[in-house]
Amino acid sequence: MTEFKPIKEGKVREIYDNGDSLIMVATDRISAFDVILKNKVTKKGTVLTQMSKFWFDYTRDLLPNHMLSVDVKDMPEFFQQPQFDGNSMMCRKLTMLPIECIVRGYITGSGWASYQKTGKVCGIQLPEGLKESDKLPEPIYTPSTKAEIGDHDENISYEKSIEVLEKQFPGHGEEYATKLRDYTIALYKKCAAYALSRGIIIADTKFEFGLDENGNVVLGDEMLTPDSSRFWPLEGYEPGHSQPSFDKQFVRDWLKANPDSNYDLPQDVIDKTIAKYLEAYELLTGKKL
Repeated sequence: MTEFKPIKEGKVREIYDNGDSLIMVATDRISAFDVILKNKVTKKGTVLTQMSKFWFDYTRDLLPNHMLSVDVKDMPEFFQQPQFDGNSMMCRKLTMLPIECIVRGYITGSGWASYQKTGKVCGIQLPEGLKESDKLPEPIYTPSTKAEIGDHDENISYEKSIEVLEKQFPGHGEEYATKLRDYTIALYKKCAAYALSRGIIIADTKFEFGLDENGNVVLGDEMLTPDSSRFWPLEGYEPGHSQPSFDKQFVRDWLKANPDSNYDLPQDVIDKTIAKYLEAYELLTGKKL
């Protein structure tokens, strides 16, 4: 059996080169505040991969995506080991675009902090009188540049995203920047409406896109998972304060309350975290993992 070594390791995922495709493995690692925690969260990688698969299938009519298969039988023998089953996705190779495409439908987190100071989020003027967790009149697109591991991503304006893309793809900056913005908003609107019908509010999320060999924009990376999005339960939603969530907020809150933890979580926090991930998956897909 041929051994495979990852060509790239992110905070949570590992990427393997499979010749004309890539294999992306979502591990059970968990990160918060740009630090990889000492604990593993069992099944988390499977939830991330299967949830991405669900959304990739759901949005194929809007634009193509990079998913080829999540069945390890379609992959080399090395990936037919138990630790890869369910959490691995074989993907098309893309030239990734250096922009994190963030869309916010509700005001929360760093957006809320910024609005309180300036009335703006990432330079976008918002109506007066919004409360924390309020739904925005229209979703807003707030791109950022992709940072290396250990650095923080930097929020940029749409205009600046044109510059960043133009530098790497001369003559295509505005074309790609416009497509990224329009696809991001369209994907969010379609998926947020579906999620709402299943009892989940998608407050914000981020997408990443790449180019295929013909220069078409293709959706890549992961899609609408609890790692890349803020999911809130619709039940009990009430603007005016922060909302309970289906994501890592639980972990972040515990770490903030326990600054001397050295990024080592107690088992009950891990158990509650995976229960939240699984609950979100089951609500959205109607299936159990």
